[in-house]
Amino acid sequence: MSSDPRLTRAGSRTATPTHPPPPPPPVGPAPIVSSDGGVDGTRIDGSQPVDASGQDNFKLKFCTVCASNQNRSMEAHLRLSAAHYPVVSFGTGSLVRLPGPTITQPNVYAFNTTSYDSMYKELEGKDPRLYRANGLLNMLERNRGVKWGPERWQDWRIGVPRLNHQQDRGSIGVEGGVVDIVITCEERCFDAVVDDLLNRGSPLNRPVHVFNVDIRDNHEEALVGGKAILDLADSLNRAAAEERIIHGDSGWEEGNGASRTNFDERVPEILGDWQERWPQMPALWTLAWF
Repeated sequence: MSSDPRLTRAGSRTATPTHPPPPPPPVGPAPIVSSDGGVDGTRIDGSQPVDASGQDNFKLKFCTVCASNQNRSMEAHLRLSAAHYPVVSFGTGSLVRLPGPTITQPNVYAFNTTSYDSMYKELEGKDPRLYRANGLLNMLERNRGVKWGPERWQDWRIGVPRLNHQQDRGSIGVEGGVVDIVITCEERCFDAVVDDLLNRGSPLNRPVHVFNVDIRDNHEEALVGGKAILDLADSLNRAAAEERIIHGDSGWEEGNGASRTNFDERVPEILGDWQERWPQMPALWTLAWF
């Protein structure tokens, strides 16, 4: 019997070798969400962090200021210290004033000699329900975990080592008693700081940038303001690190040198970009001297 020619042709064909499919691409790590709201290190303003070999540990030194060194400046102090910035904080008032049972009966304390812990215990003993409801006890509980007590700006001996503040959060880096940036939380505090610096006569001849971020004095606005101040601090610190990479750090601590000069010139642009991100918080800025 003759064979089917179709089978003959099929059997004579050479099988085409098949190759296994290529392996799937390797799965990379999940995007890293940064503390300032971006992924893969992207900042709130959309920029990438500096590839700063050797500069990763550089931090500007900050000072936050409000009227009584209780609410706004302390929320900012806490946020900056949590981000590992060196930071100190002060109030510009003559006395520390906290709300009392009526508007004409505030609780009044002295700066520099009254601890947050003693204020907490006193108010808790007077009326725990009232002072828990209006947020004072919660605020003081936060404050006593940050530092010992409220300090007055006008009593700050700038340039004198702060030997008794080693337990304060953010104290590492500001032991020498100087900062690079002062951020106030109210225009009258800004005016008080600038006027005081002028009256001191710039004995150190060291530049300091003074900002005001206008924050209403309540607990909710203080939380938002703390985030805004941290965002401004990150932007300033990133620019300073970039200039130190490009020009070196020579003269930085003395307030001069190419890196410091270029950083100073970039500050208005940095503030403008920040203001676009936080339009609800009007800002002021000036360059002053210690």
